[in-house]
Amino acid sequence: MKKKSLFLQILVTIMVLFFLAGSSYAGEIQNKLVSESTIEQVLKRGVLRVGMSTFVPWAMKDKKGELIGFEIDVAKKLAQDMGVKIEFVPTKWAGIIPALLTGKFDVIIGGMGITPQRSLKVNFTVPYEYSGMSIVAHKETAKGFSAIEDFNKPEVTIASRLGSTAAEAAKKYMPKANHRMFDDEAQAYQELLNGKAHAVVGSAPTPVFHAIKNPEKLFIPLKETFAKEAIGFAVRKGDFDTLNYFNSWILVHHSSGWLKEREHYWFETKDWESQVQ
Repeated sequence: MKKKSLFLQILVTIMVLFFLAGSSYAGEIQNKLVSESTIEQVLKRGVLRVGMSTFVPWAMKDKKGELIGFEIDVAKKLAQDMGVKIEFVPTKWAGIIPALLTGKFDVIIGGMGITPQRSLKVNFTVPYEYSGMSIVAHKETAKGFSAIEDFNKPEVTIASRLGSTAAEAAKKYMPKANHRMFDDEAQAYQELLNGKAHAVVGSAPTPVFHAIKNPEKLFIPLKETFAKEAIGFAVRKGDFDTLNYFNSWILVHHSSGWLKEREHYWFETKDWESQVQ
């Protein structure tokens, strides 16, 4: 009986030691993950590096050459709340995810739509904005066009930005059309203004702004956007500490109304136009 009791005591002691060792190891792993997270690196560095690309009114340059726009406000507010400086890293859209993965910057805040394909490469936050796809057409080459079906023809050329959800939407809704892709969205609009494309597909409200700016050449053939997408921050996969912080930040500023107020200013007013014209 005494031997059996001694055996049980030894067994319990061994199990307790294994448990303590396991807890200590798990704690070390957790501390390592936290110290290596992007959010900790940003705090130590004192600078948040943001990957972005320019397109009106999300991110653009004012008369002084300074970046302004909805995304710029969001990124600056995020850095301010973290108590760090902000550094914008303009990047061509087609290469912006590879640049994030190689550590060129900490986060993409660039009007990036959340898609299943992109989610295989990066982790997205909860949406901080929703956008829709709009189309602007040339008055001569697309004269009389008033429906998606009018653009879904082999002889019709649709221009859009390479790697964008606008390009994906254009191919999905107008698969028979001839699609031309450009690294820079401005090049797509210039192609349209030159009469070398029938239309440009882009995230609202940018196409409408181009139609208002060039009323002698461009028009809006569809009254409503024809696709909707959720917009999120993109971070490297597996960095859940950073993802959790950004999600919390977005929820707080949705609740406070700050994101809605900035959305109204940039997408529903023209109060900012004097800064760029």
